[in-house]
Amino acid sequence: MNTDPVVIDGGDRSCVRLLLELRGHIAGLAPGTVVHLIASDPVAPIDLPAWCHLTGHVYLGPVPGAETPTYALRVAADANPTSAESPWRPR
Repeated sequence: MNTDPVVIDGGDRSCVRLLLELRGHIAGLAPGTVVHLIASDPVAPIDLPAWCHLTGHVYLGPVPGAETPTYALRVAADANPTSAESPWRPR
C-alpha cells in the first residue's frame, strides 16, 4: 500500500477556483488518502479548513517544512457533495 501523499499544486489560484479543482482531484481518490495542497492564496489556511468541515474531509493542517505554503487533508469515505458551481454550497 502506498502511503505517500497525493500532491496537488494549486499555485496562485484564488481559493474558490482552487476548491473547485481540489474537489475534482479528490473525487476519485480512496478514502483515507492524504492530500498535500500547495496554495499561495493567503486565505487558503482559513478557507480550506472550513471547506473540509463542510464536506467531511479531515483537515490536517499546514505541512511542516514545506518550501511553499502547503496544507494537508485526509479524504473522507462519506464526504458531503457540494454544488458543481460553488464549492461552498451543499448539493
